Amino acid sequence: MTATHCPYCALQCGITLQGPAGATTLGGRDFETNGGALCRKGFSAAKLLAHPDRITSPMLRQADGSFAVIDWDTALDLVAGKARGIREESGADAVAMFGSGSLTNEKAYQMGKFARLALGTSRIDYNGRFCMSSAAAGTNKAFGLDRGLPFPLADLDEAGMILMLGSNVADTMPPFVRHLQTVRERGGLVVVDPRRSATAKLSAEGAGWHLQPTPATDLQLLLGLAHVVIAESLMDTEYLAERTTGLAELRSSVSAWWPERTAKITGVPADQIRRTARALAAAAREAKNGGHPVYILTGRGIEQHSNGTDTVTAAINLALLLGLPGTLAGGYGTITGQGNGQGGREHGQKCDQLPGYRKIADPEHRAHVAKAWGVDPEIIPGPGIPAVQLLNSLGAEGGPRMLMVHGANPVVSAPDANQIFAALRRLDFLVVADFFLSETAAEAHLVLPVLQWAEEEGTMTNLEGRILRRRAAIDAPGEAKSELWIFSQLAQRLQAPGNFSPNAVEVFEELKLASAGGIADYSGVSWQDVDQGAAIYWPCPEGNAISTEPGARNGTPRLFLDRFAHPDGKAKIIAVYAPNTVPAKQISLVTGRLLEHYQSGAQTRRVDELAAAAPEAALEIHPSTALAHGISDGQMVQVSNQRGTTIARAKLTADMRLDTVFLPFHYPREGTANLLTSPSVDPFSSMPEFKHAHVSLNPIEGES
Repeated sequence: MTATHCPYCALQCGITLQGPAGATTLGGRDFETNGGALCRKGFSAAKLLAHPDRITSPMLRQADGSFAVIDWDTALDLVAGKARGIREESGADAVAMFGSGSLTNEKAYQMGKFARLALGTSRIDYNGRFCMSSAAAGTNKAFGLDRGLPFPLADLDEAGMILMLGSNVADTMPPFVRHLQTVRERGGLVVVDPRRSATAKLSAEGAGWHLQPTPATDLQLLLGLAHVVIAESLMDTEYLAERTTGLAELRSSVSAWWPERTAKITGVPADQIRRTARALAAAAREAKNGGHPVYILTGRGIEQHSNGTDTVTAAINLALLLGLPGTLAGGYGTITGQGNGQGGREHGQKCDQLPGYRKIADPEHRAHVAKAWGVDPEIIPGPGIPAVQLLNSLGAEGGPRMLMVHGANPVVSAPDANQIFAALRRLDFLVVADFFLSETAAEAHLVLPVLQWAEEEGTMTNLEGRILRRRAAIDAPGEAKSELWIFSQLAQRLQAPGNFSPNAVEVFEELKLASAGGIADYSGVSWQDVDQGAAIYWPCPEGNAISTEPGARNGTPRLFLDRFAHPDGKAKIIAVYAPNTVPAKQISLVTGRLLEHYQSGAQTRRVDELAAAAPEAALEIHPSTALAHGISDGQMVQVSNQRGTTIARAKLTADMRLDTVFLPFHYPREGTANLLTSPSVDPFSSMPEFKHAHVSLNPIEGES
């Protein structure tokens, strides 16, 4: 029996695996995030290990468009030859890489190193740009450090009040709900969402309450809540004076957002705004006097907007007004989505970062990483360009001519999907490393078969900054190989400087050196201690005493208790501003996840029971809105805007606002929600505008 972790979300639920591929049994394990419970996705994950769709050999596209099996030497020689030739003709930035928040820490680290040393390119980014970038930008600005939850998830078990904005954990990570049981019993769960989602319904029947704003007005709502806290003198003045800067400008910036004005913009009644602000302040005061802690948590619903960083900042400002971050009375946190969404952004996949959250443009940071790599810092390229800009530049004049994709499916997951299709088809050479023929892999010139989660060794970092062991339980099928092996082989062919080990333990040891002294310092983390189950949270500098005893927490489980990560030790309150115009009376599209599926659906749509439960995209629409558009329940609907058209089956539900419809983003082809989403990005994080697009609705006659 092998103890490991679920391959899906950032909870990284503890599981056990037993038996060979094809007969592997999977069970829940008593781990802190899940307590032995699993969601439908997690329970069925082992069914993918011996799936007939599995890619087991390199495949090269033929002249007629089909794929033919080739051997590894031929495949690797081809990749190296193409990269070498394109670099010679067009420069190193003509070759690009696109990674993922699902890769292990070791693979994410080695991929960033491979791009910069073996390819010499600055053109690298990853799909975490679509997930955590606004949260990272906001927390870095406010606190000087980005970790999803700066406290253990289990701290939520004792909460007296939680304000949760833009996250539907009941569907996206169901075992999370166990951590909300106590706050619901205390009547303190407040959920902000334009939908009456499964999570919003948890606040019913005295468990709390639900605020249902107009889409894309979360920023205004948060400014309105802050206005009440300040206007009614409910803030923690002692905390603000001792631990923050910037209060004066915040006072000015929220002065115009009195509840009635906020209500006009957001659609949330003024009395609910006052009730929420007063309840938060009262709960925070009680927490400071020994009561139950108070938390403000955000998710992609408020972050995946062109003002996502400002909205995160407004949520942090509210938490700071209440005196919560960096105390045992509660705090602010953001709920990481992808399995290694935390670790994946720490170790060099982002276009502007080096391992340990070091900045690629900082000479001292470059020198430190170069020393760990054994190279001259001058050969490390400078900053690249973020994901949306990178993907749209593919094959364009001056843009990359070759792209390597690892662990991502941007054809389904990126915004304005028609443009992504066009960009990929402009490339001279597209290489996709995957274990299934995803929609992106189907566009490739060369597909490389890689390992699934149960076939590889490595580490992951979950949503609370805890480093975990991923363990191999079964042998890989056919010729499937680890990305670490692929990078090692290609680095040899490209005569790259530095060492590219195919061994996860060796890569982890180098990762520790590269991260030492950085914000995300792993230098004091021992592979052996993690292997033995020690609870280790970064930063964990070298020299930290580590205990493997059950219940012991090592490293830094709770951040900022003494000081924030800015040079002066204080948190920065940063005033943000929002338009005061009433939203246009158009139908707003909101996108998100379903209980049954994960990310682009490339995995979960291959599990029979999950596919049967949610086989196609369903358009959630209010019955009154449907009636106004001549749409009946179960009818096929054409959802359109200037970027594209999606076809979905209408699902009438009073859980929607009259001005809002919802589509899941897990489906390909004509069901792709991201055919409609905007490539507009946040100016600080480059996060795309996934959560808001105006659409028109037209029933398809005779289709049902």
